Amino acid sequence: MKSLFVTRRRAPHAGFSLIEVLIAIVVLSFGLLGMVGLQAASLQANRDARLQSAATVLAREFAEMMRGNKAVALLGTGNPYIGDFSSPLAPATPSYCLTVGSTCATAEATAQAQLTEWLARVDAELPGARVSICHDSAPYGTTGLPTWTCTSGATTDVVVVKIGWTRASTRRGDTALDQASAPSVVLPVTAGSTL
Repeated sequence: MKSLFVTRRRAPHAGFSLIEVLIAIVVLSFGLLGMVGLQAASLQANRDARLQSAATVLAREFAEMMRGNKAVALLGTGNPYIGDFSSPLAPATPSYCLTVGSTCATAEATAQAQLTEWLARVDAELPGARVSICHDSAPYGTTGLPTWTCTSGATTDVVVVKIGWTRASTRRGDTALDQASAPSVVLPVTAGSTL
């Protein structure tokens, strides 16, 4: 009786060659490099979002300070809240009458002290910050983007708070910093009526 099992000659087990392993490593490396780039972009976007949120909170806080001191905030000329400030941020005549143990004599002195303290916090939270607070009837240019320039001679009761800061360039491969070339936060503020 012949054997039911036919013995076959076994082919030698073919394994991965060194070339196949190297190709797999190269493909894996490209995938990992893509993930690293994505991680870096994610960190940059997270940082930008955090700074944008901080600037918005600071602008809203400034608006509330102006609303709390309406008599001064509605002044057309001599308004201590109005100005253009670049880093390091400080008003022309800083005031510290809001510190513990001292009092501000007038509403204007209170406004000057509020501005001094607020600008110091903006400078601490936003890198290379620039702030412009002005009466502006057209805070956006013809392209629809915000501009630093304020409408000269604007007689509106609306005060616009513009805040910008230094950020990394969004252009691919450009390592330069964007030195607040345009405001990132634009907040119109109405002081309300004096009644």
